This record gives sequence, C-alpha cells and structure tokens, in this order.
Amino acid sequence: MTQIKDRIEFIKTNGYQLDFETIFAKVFENYKKIAIYAGLMLFVFGILLIAIIYGGLLSYFGIEKVTDMIKPENLEPKNFSKEFIIIYSGAAIVFTAIISPFTAGFIKMAYCAEQNEEFHISTIFEYYKLPYFFQLFAATFIITLFNTGISTGLELIGIPFIGSLLTMAVSFFTLLTIPLIIFGELKVIDAISSSITITSKQPFTIISLIVVSILASLVGLIGFCIGVIFTIPFIYSLYYILYKEIIGFE
Repeated sequence: MTQIKDRIEFIKTNGYQLDFETIFAKVFENYKKIAIYAGLMLFVFGILLIAIIYGGLLSYFGIEKVTDMIKPENLEPKNFSKEFIIIYSGAAIVFTAIISPFTAGFIKMAYCAEQNEEFHISTIFEYYKLPYFFQLFAATFIITLFNTGISTGLELIGIPFIGSLLTMAVSFFTLLTIPLIIFGELKVIDAISSSITITSKQPFTIISLIVVSILASLVGLIGFCIGVIFTIPFIYSLYYILYKEIIGFE
C-alpha cells in the first residue's frame, strides 16, 4: 500500500504519460481473453436478475398493475410523484452499490487473464467478502448518491441536460475508484479522491479511450442486440489496463 500511495503522490506532482494507441491495443488483447466467459456470465446473471425483479413486482403489485406501470406514457418523469422519485432513486442507489462487487469481479477477471491465471465464476463474486464489500458498497453509494442528487435536482428545476453533463463528469473522474480499492487496497475516501487526481492529469486521452470503448461495446447492438452482452466486458478491460499502466502492481 505504501508503494501505491507513493505512486499517487508522484502523479500529483509529475503526472504521467498515456499513449492512446498502445493502451487501446492492450485493452483489446485483454478483452479477447475474457469476452466469451464474461459475456456468458453477464447473460446468465442478467436473466436471473430480470426474472427476480419482474417476479417480485408481479407478486407485489399484480400483473395488471405492472402492465400499466410499464406503458410508455407512464414512464415519463413528469408523471412521477415526488414520493415515487425518492423511493425509486433510493432503491436504485442501494442496488447499484450492492452490485459494485460484481463489477469488481469482472475487473479482477481481466487481471487474471493478463497474468495467465485461471478464473472461474467464484472470481466474479470474490469481492462480496469483507473488507472489500463494505469499501466497494460505501464508495459506490457515495458516488451514486451524489450523481442521483445532481441529476434529479436539476431535472426537477427544468435543466436535465446540465444534470446529465455533471453526472457524466462525476462518473468519469471516479472511474478508477473500484480498481484502487481492490488492487490498491485504498479506503473509500482515499480511492475516490485519488481517482479524481489521476484522471484529471490525462483527461482527454482517458475520455477518448472511454468513448471508443463505449462505441466498441455498442457494436453488440447490431443484429439481435444480445451481442452487446459480449462487448460490455471491453469496459472492464479498459478499467484494468488503465490502472495497470498508470499505477502498476508491486
């Protein structure tokens, strides 16, 4: 951990260099190693999650109420009550925080692929154990709460576009929070503040990599759209490679 903190302090003073083509090539090579396995895991657990959520809604509200709720005209934010927005936002924040160790597991999978280590289903759930779960949950909860507060507040006063820009900015500057927790073993506040420091040193290169990675992930929408499940892991490979190239490992 001392080496990690020393590296971050060095970055604060001296910055670092990133070459777009080199990083992208490494991300693509890493992605090829995890694409099929990670895609299958996302597909299986995505189906299970949808089934659980939909089943819960049906059992609680009934099929007629659920059918009415998902009508396009009823999904417009202006039709939501303030109470519903608060409850929905709170549930979304908690849910996002709960699945953050799941995301961390895919980043660990990218690490294993790079190190030529075997990875299994258990790898994806590795960070649901203490102390990682609490750190990941708390960090994601704080970030998501801040983002939700900004977007909801600005949407209610009629400037949702500004809210979207601000939430994207927050997501960008905190994108290395999870890798800093699972690899650097930093605490919540240190991980968030360090991520902001690191990304602010090379914002344009990292933004370019993120945009290209998102576009690469969206390629999966071609055809039956199910292919996107197998291109999403490209983002996890990006997070891992960025951490490796910027911070490194002992």
